[in-house]
Amino acid sequence: MDLIVQPADGLTPIIVAIKKASKQIDVTIFRFDLKDLQKALESAVTRGVKVHALIAHTVGSGGKRLRNLEMELLDAGITVSRTDDDLVRYHNKMLLIDKEVLYTLGFNFARLDIEKSRSMGVATRNPKVVAEAEKLFEADSTRQPYTSSCDSFLVSPENARTGLAKLIRRAKKELLIYDTNVSDRQMIKLLHDRAKAGVDIRVIGKVSKKGEGLKAEKMPGMRLHLRAILRDGEEVFIGSMSLRALELDKRREVGLIVKDRTAARQFREVFDQDWAKIESGKKAEKDKEKEKEKTSEEKKDDKAAAAATS
Repeated sequence: MDLIVQPADGLTPIIVAIKKASKQIDVTIFRFDLKDLQKALESAVTRGVKVHALIAHTVGSGGKRLRNLEMELLDAGITVSRTDDDLVRYHNKMLLIDKEVLYTLGFNFARLDIEKSRSMGVATRNPKVVAEAEKLFEADSTRQPYTSSCDSFLVSPENARTGLAKLIRRAKKELLIYDTNVSDRQMIKLLHDRAKAGVDIRVIGKVSKKGEGLKAEKMPGMRLHLRAILRDGEEVFIGSMSLRALELDKRREVGLIVKDRTAARQFREVFDQDWAKIESGKKAEKDKEKEKEKTSEEKKDDKAAAAATS
């Protein structure tokens, strides 16, 4: 299990994965402007690797760029498919290597997301998860129906709402959340319920007015392009869907829930570093320092009192 943290890790983990591929690469594309990545995919073809790119049917203002990319990839011998137009958007970001490794990403293959934004991705070799991702890729590239059969592999609109709701309900102590748009009524109600039960909930990103009362702060110092949750220091969710109705119910989004100590620890370290830079975090650190000083003084007083009576 490997956690990718942007902007620190950059494009290197993705390029390395592509260079290691020996048989097959499947990749979904929503935004793409990285020539180094394009060259890596084209080089894979020249060494005999089958490369299949599934490209979103619509991406807003970047549509022309994607259509040009399709032609360039086809010219390089890459198989190109375009997603259906049955959903508002196909916004998921996946990379599959040799049907053995799945990279589920919060960032697009775009310079802005990778070099100038806080984002993350996670790689797994779990056979069941990898097979499920392959099943989804095949269904979407051939425009066939997809039925979910893996609870930890979240797909909108199939099972993401249910899976994220379960994750939130399981929280006993803490939920650390990165999200650009927490606005779904059901999800906000669940968060409020957990907060009332004593769960410490902190959000870096944006929460709608319906979520008033939840601790939420803007990402400090850089752009945020991440949807991720850490539950009780144990389970990590990373994906492309916000806790937002549109992304849960009407778009193709993909995420993964993993239970991995190393990934959870890395996530926690990054979140704590980001939170420490915002006003709430700075205030909390000052309060901790004051409490330490107070405790230290009390201990000194206790020692002095004990010495005086001895």
